[in-house]
Amino acid sequence: MFLTIPLTLSLFFFPLWQITLEAPQYPGGITMYIWINQITGDTEFTLQNINILNHYIGMKYIEPDSIPELKYFPIVIGGLAVLELIAVIIQRRWFYFGIGVLVFAMCLLGLYDFYLWEYDYGHNLDENAPIKIPGMVYQPPLIGSKMLLNFNAISLPAIGGYLFMLANLFGFLSFILYPLSKKK
Repeated sequence: MFLTIPLTLSLFFFPLWQITLEAPQYPGGITMYIWINQITGDTEFTLQNINILNHYIGMKYIEPDSIPELKYFPIVIGGLAVLELIAVIIQRRWFYFGIGVLVFAMCLLGLYDFYLWEYDYGHNLDENAPIKIPGMVYQPPLIGSKMLLNFNAISLPAIGGYLFMLANLFGFLSFILYPLSKKK
């Protein structure tokens, strides 16, 4: 279980999620990274460029300061790391299970919240947008890739997301293997 703590805390140092847009005008793609407390990109102008593209099709600007999850998510992850530390100290199987259920629920809620955020940005378009295509919505996929006009939008976990999944795998193994460690 002790491996879960640094892997969970890695979310403070690595992005959780990434959305890449590939198109002829961006042959190498343009990638936006979603951290637990900020949104960055592969260059310092990534967010500005995405917001310009969004403007043409009527999507809202992505303004990290207006996204409440970026303010409270660091507190949630810090609290989870504290619970994992308590689990290491008290070494109770039921506590491992409880953290596992909590993390699973948090992941489901986080994905649902992210879906709602993507839905809002992709469906609630400005009716005065320069480019209007009747019936077209621009919601990126939750996971995977999707063509949006001439853009291939790819949405996947980033390194922090994969490290967090690894933390949860170690937490699950702690729960499963706990009885074996007590037989020695």
